Amino acid sequence: MNDISTETSRAIREQMDTLAQNAVDRQYALQPDLWEAYGQAGYEKSVRDARYHFSYLAEALAADDASLFLDYVGWAKVLFAGLDFPPQALMGALECMDQALQETLDPELAAVAADCVDTAQKRLPRMPDTRESYIRPDAPLHELAPQYLEALLQGERSVASALILDAVNQGVSVKEIYLHVFQPCQREVGRLWQMNQVSVAQEHFCTAATQLIMSQLYPQIFAKEKTGHRLVATSVGGELHEIGMRMVADFMQMQGWDTYYVGANTPTGSVLRSVEEREADVLAISATMSFHVRNVRGLIERIRSSSSHPEVRIMVGGHPFNISQDLWQRVGSDGYAPNAQEAVAVATRLVEESRGS
Repeated sequence: MNDISTETSRAIREQMDTLAQNAVDRQYALQPDLWEAYGQAGYEKSVRDARYHFSYLAEALAADDASLFLDYVGWAKVLFAGLDFPPQALMGALECMDQALQETLDPELAAVAADCVDTAQKRLPRMPDTRESYIRPDAPLHELAPQYLEALLQGERSVASALILDAVNQGVSVKEIYLHVFQPCQREVGRLWQMNQVSVAQEHFCTAATQLIMSQLYPQIFAKEKTGHRLVATSVGGELHEIGMRMVADFMQMQGWDTYYVGANTPTGSVLRSVEEREADVLAISATMSFHVRNVRGLIERIRSSSSHPEVRIMVGGHPFNISQDLWQRVGSDGYAPNAQEAVAVATRLVEESRGS
């Protein structure tokens, strides 16, 4: 890992508040007609958002991979478009980030960070300001998925549940429901929120409803022959987007694994105890936000240094690992899976390699 990039990342985290306020003050001075109308509440939200910008930048530098920051900027462009901000709003934010870095950090560190921001500025005009729907007419279960999504968006949880249970009773497998209904619908809800077409409350309702409906399918998930393999699964840090890891645990359970999902934001000590008490063969860790990758790295370091169960194999997944191809190796894990279906094959391979060594 690049030492200067790591040092720059650390410096940004240490001076996050100063950088965020500096950048926002500059942007308000640069674009007063755009921002002053939002008042003090808008200013405070802008500072909060600037902290996110710098957090993603810091993690990209820590990983020595600009693609993590570029992916975030692309996401932010779609978000800003959905909020009807003019195109110069995000470009202005990047320019002010650059200036804040130059003013706050040591010159050598500022140059490293500014290079990443400059790359984002150059690519921003070519980044799309909208995203295609995840509900596709040529996809499997293409009739069920939009019906399920519409029921959720209308707040009709019982209707959504009935659609799923009826489909399963008619012979649709639970795996197909997970892959072709739950997964694309959750992604679509996130896209609609990003484009300002659904509220945070709707997004949370859809997630909670899907988790409840998943639990209604558990009798079929657990009725499988056991392999003897054991999995502990968790989502790191303050992750609230935990449904992906829940799907991984359920897929493993359907393949006969004994799974123990400890949820999101579980203290490191509790995860370590779960690995030891369950005698886990594999620990699966997910992160959805790039700025939580350092929590993944920290958890893996604690596992590796633990004398209680150091032989457990570690598999990671989540959006940052899909963006940065070798990030899984740089955080110290043994394997990576891009989705729940492939997680089964990866975890099985890790166990076989461990027992064959």
